[in-house]
Amino acid sequence: MRKSVLTIKNSLFICLIVISACNQTVGRSDKIRLPGHPRILLLSGGEADIRKSIASDEIREKIHLFILSECDKILETPPVERVLIGRRLLDKSREALRRIFYLSYGWRMTADSRYLERAEDEMLAISGFTDWNPSHFLDVAEMTMAAAIGYDWLYKALPKDSREIVRNAIIEKGLKPSLLPENSGWLRATHNWNQVCNAGMTYGALAVYEEDPGLAAEIIERASASILLPMEDYEPDGAYPEGYSYWGYGTTFNIMFLSAVETLYGRDTKTVTGPGFLKTAGYLENMTGPTGICFNYSDAGQDGSLHPAMFWFADRLSDPSLLLSELYFINSRDLPDDRLLPAIMIWGAGIKINKITAPSSKIWVGNGKNPVALMRTSWNDPNAIYVGFKAGSPSVNHGHMDIGSFIMDAHGERWAMDFGMQNYNSLESAGVQLWGMSQNSQRWEVFRYNNYVHNTLTVNDQLQMVKGYAPIISHSSDPSMMNAIADISSVYEGQLKSSRRGIAIVDKSYVMVRDEIETLPDRTNVRWTLLTSSDVRLTGNNSAELTKNGKKLIIKVVSPAGITMKKWSTEPRNDYDAPNPGTIMTGFEVNLPADSENVLTVLLLPEGAKEESTTTSRSLAGWPARPEE
Repeated sequence: MRKSVLTIKNSLFICLIVISACNQTVGRSDKIRLPGHPRILLLSGGEADIRKSIASDEIREKIHLFILSECDKILETPPVERVLIGRRLLDKSREALRRIFYLSYGWRMTADSRYLERAEDEMLAISGFTDWNPSHFLDVAEMTMAAAIGYDWLYKALPKDSREIVRNAIIEKGLKPSLLPENSGWLRATHNWNQVCNAGMTYGALAVYEEDPGLAAEIIERASASILLPMEDYEPDGAYPEGYSYWGYGTTFNIMFLSAVETLYGRDTKTVTGPGFLKTAGYLENMTGPTGICFNYSDAGQDGSLHPAMFWFADRLSDPSLLLSELYFINSRDLPDDRLLPAIMIWGAGIKINKITAPSSKIWVGNGKNPVALMRTSWNDPNAIYVGFKAGSPSVNHGHMDIGSFIMDAHGERWAMDFGMQNYNSLESAGVQLWGMSQNSQRWEVFRYNNYVHNTLTVNDQLQMVKGYAPIISHSSDPSMMNAIADISSVYEGQLKSSRRGIAIVDKSYVMVRDEIETLPDRTNVRWTLLTSSDVRLTGNNSAELTKNGKKLIIKVVSPAGITMKKWSTEPRNDYDAPNPGTIMTGFEVNLPADSENVLTVLLLPEGAKEESTTTSRSLAGWPARPEE
């Protein structure tokens, strides 16, 4: 209760700070004005600081040169055209944002007139669209941000006629449509739509505020209050409910909003963010395993990626170790063509990216709407064991029926995996009602979304309960048995009396999954499954050997006795399901007596690991623990 009261007080304080700043600076008074252009993210003269950071840090120089090389490629392509994919214009909005942000950066850093002229062409092209697709308002938000950055950063160099065209487009196709009730439901949302749309509208308002200060102030004040809703979702520990990919989307645009506000008002962002929001950088950093693959639960892609927002967090928290995973992505592969990449050159410019040390902790646990536990044996060993363990609820935005599920890396391979998302348009175009979240929604018929194909339990061949919620009830960083335990009972309401799952890395050597289950007054069938892209060979009634790239992992069922390991196909069940080549499920089924207490213990043994027999018999109550408050 105390945490809730403090959170509400913090939220009100945030709201007052930001709105007060907006009123003081953008209000309807003719006596107060914003600084001249450029005023968004990087004020006039800010280029000098970027040049200093480039000269002193080879990593920043690499990013800078990459952006300029992309600008040169853009010069050889036609401007963005208004082409929808299904009901979305979003990929064109994102491409417009990428091109205009890159080109505007290129112009400010080099004064190369080619970049200026091409950015002008891109802005005039999108300004000429009939609209920016307000029926899917994310499209409008990103297009507005694109036009706003170009308009603001290139303002003094743009011809007057071009400025007028772009300014009118921002107002008529961006800001004004956001005031219509049919386009503004995101104002009440607690997910990424709120963050992206409020950021986009705020950028538009800041860019054109001289034209209509009243409209601009209304937009910014509205955003300052509304964006608090998704920021509350990071409480108490920073776990982002929508998962890895949408963290990159929602959180980065939230930072774009905060950074713009801070640049103008000189506010210390520690006073305008709640504790959970600041902790979320730890969540993101720990979400990537030593394989470079993320924990891709919910609607997420499998590949880890560079996140510009992490540079903002590293600077604000004075913690360069938060950039360890970002350094991995910069050094280990080609730079991603992220549309917000130039923001890295602004955020944390004083941090020497090439001198990053590893975080001190090897476990990160966050409760909240969708709790997770993230554990590893090393930050620097590519062969380290890594486990991501998920509790929470299927009811969260973009959620799956994956409560109790986990992923595992060892010896540089991912052994236990998650399919993640399926392309939305492929489902929507087939008529799938994808966004219903009730127990009987068609969403749960999509093969990748239900519990049948996640690394969790299925009881009596039934779906997990959408309304259920599983907290993480304890965890420990003890290196002899690093672990987390979740009470997943409520997602099996009406199927089991109780169910707790614990996952541990034992002696830095192997993984143990232990389920303690109480059944109802009926005989109960429980299926335990693990999804993998490895080759699977059943080596005994209670064991299987997984092989991948010449490496091995053994699955050993310690209890119950008398089970028979099986394999299940991942062939899609419906014609609208995505194919799943190169994958298979393995595990076992067991019939449990009525009104009984049962233990399922499974070991995941990387090649060379030795089982500790005394550990496997320990109940969850006997595991090392630091109980959650």
